Amino acid sequence: MPAFSRFLRYFMAVGRLGSIRRAADELNLSASAIDRQILNVEAELGVPLFERLPTGLKLTAAGEVMMASAHQWEQGMADVRARIEDLRGLKRGHVEIAVIDALAKGYIPRTVCDIQERYPGITVGLRVLDNDAVRRAIIQGEVDFGIMFDPQSFRDLNVRAFVEVVLGFLTPPGHPFGARKEARFSACVGEPVIAPVEPLAVGQQVSVLEAATNVPVRRKVTSDNIQAIASLVMEGAGIGILTSLDVLTEVQSGALQFTRITDPILRPMTLALCTASARTPSYAATMVLREIENGFAQLDHGLREQKLDVAQ
Repeated sequence: MPAFSRFLRYFMAVGRLGSIRRAADELNLSASAIDRQILNVEAELGVPLFERLPTGLKLTAAGEVMMASAHQWEQGMADVRARIEDLRGLKRGHVEIAVIDALAKGYIPRTVCDIQERYPGITVGLRVLDNDAVRRAIIQGEVDFGIMFDPQSFRDLNVRAFVEVVLGFLTPPGHPFGARKEARFSACVGEPVIAPVEPLAVGQQVSVLEAATNVPVRRKVTSDNIQAIASLVMEGAGIGILTSLDVLTEVQSGALQFTRITDPILRPMTLALCTASARTPSYAATMVLREIENGFAQLDHGLREQKLDVAQ
């Protein structure tokens, strides 16, 4: 490739100027070096590229073909250089992200929009998966990084940032149950409950609570979709059970009330931003990671404010 590109530079200069001597002066090279390169290629091709005239050099038919190809090569190399410079400047790239259902609204969409405004050349693929599928997608290299619950036990993951979220009851505005800012799990006895089920991670916590407290839950509706549970609660179908993260935007807007479940056996869930231990993120992924890491601080602030509201 270097020898070929060197020949094309010499060839194009001679073809444009019609003289080996003038090309040598322009390129600051010896005329013999340029002439030798052209003669070697002509011998390899078996045809002359220039017609040598008393007035100078003129392209033959084969030389015209070579010149057209040389211009295409020059343009192609310019495009390649521009693309590489874009990558070096973090102007381009594609980033795949996997998130749990709770992040399909609010924080992540807002962050992606901010990234698009700041880095319009970076495209984002956003996959909404269940918790275990997010873990698998990260480890198997299907995504650049992901956000999931409770990753501590997985050796193949690096945790880049995390926040803690709590479990609670959901009620529509004005519902008497919502006047309680905190309650034990047993408070839902006799109430119609809209309960989460697997693969939602919160479904596992509800099962643990039931087993540990021996509290019978009156499941009026079950769902594996966070938005469906929140919508059913808003429609008055019953009391929902989700995490503070799942309904952060609805609680902040006043569309739902959140009552934290305070049973001692219950521990906060850790929401973590994770990458694969075996992979180094690309330049574009590193930039997006940094933006989302910064956003985790804002997310943590919002969740802490929600906790303060509950405590008051």
